[in-house]
Amino acid sequence: MTTIIHATDPAEFLGLVPALAGFTPRRSIVLLPFHGSRTQGAMRIDLPAADVDPDDFADVALRALLQVPDTDAVALVVYTDEPVAQVPDGVLLPHLSLAETIVDVCSHTGLRIVEALCVTDDGWADYLDDSPLVHPLDEIPAAPAVPGIGDVSGDQLAGAELPASDLVERERVGRALRDLAEAIDHSLHGGARGTEDPTTLMTAEVMLDDLPHFVEHLLDSPADDDPYACAALLWCLSRPPLRDAILVQWATDLDFGYRAFDAQLAFTSDRTTVPDAVAEVFMGRGPRPDFDRLGCALQVVRSAASRAPRHAKVGALTAAAWLSWAMGRSSHAGAYIDEALRLEPAHSMASLISNILAAAMLPEWALRRP
Repeated sequence: MTTIIHATDPAEFLGLVPALAGFTPRRSIVLLPFHGSRTQGAMRIDLPAADVDPDDFADVALRALLQVPDTDAVALVVYTDEPVAQVPDGVLLPHLSLAETIVDVCSHTGLRIVEALCVTDDGWADYLDDSPLVHPLDEIPAAPAVPGIGDVSGDQLAGAELPASDLVERERVGRALRDLAEAIDHSLHGGARGTEDPTTLMTAEVMLDDLPHFVEHLLDSPADDDPYACAALLWCLSRPPLRDAILVQWATDLDFGYRAFDAQLAFTSDRTTVPDAVAEVFMGRGPRPDFDRLGCALQVVRSAASRAPRHAKVGALTAAAWLSWAMGRSSHAGAYIDEALRLEPAHSMASLISNILAAAMLPEWALRRP
């Protein structure tokens, strides 16, 4: 979204930031890339730990800014719970060294500094003032309503919580997952049957016969009330070649999904090269996806993750992280990845996404106008 900023003073500018970000940041640095008087939104980065080198952090922030085409100016706002310190000649704003380093790095690169502000529980202040004054928070006007965004009073993690589920649901999905795995193993390799449940056998047959059609159908008919369909999705998401093909399909369409599945299966069996067109989608490059479609997919995998037994959650959490990242919601992606790595610290895909988030890398399509 491209927005023309008409703020007449720093307080009014601070009132616009939640609307641009889609939430009210906490413990964050928010960077707003500008081209002239226009900004294409806001980029949020967690405040670094005390032992992080400010120069290294500023380099990461600059790389994130320069991903946005035509950026020629930047505003930054630090949101922190740390108090303002009283010193003999005035006040010392928290994270002053970090903010000054980011301002210096951006200025040396040729970027104009629009604002450099700090918001604490005590009030707000301007890093660029030689003798900063702490202004009351009630000077900041309420965020204006933005069509399609809704309430922005929650912080960056609002909405990332998984849907509620109960023990009965998780046990039903767990039993379905066990039966489904046995049925698929029988279909692929023969041998003794683990179940004679016709629902299990039918689900296994549908999955093996046409996986792209199965996962496409989930976008229109989520598996919220069907433990076998939920188990089937979890089974797929726990297998990297299938998981990656599913995500590429959801970011494109059914026809491209067939191509992605064929490419992934060929890579698995023959170690052939995955076509660039498929790999590019997975890395966030190419035509901008339908974000409504990605949002439907995200709800599907969030529901699956909430109902999954513990051993089967990681694949769905990782898929939720990728879909969130693909939509430009890095904060939500980080929440899902943190949980995935807590459950399985060595998970390769979760580790990759964690590294992408740490480097503040965004999908190219999220940086372009819709």
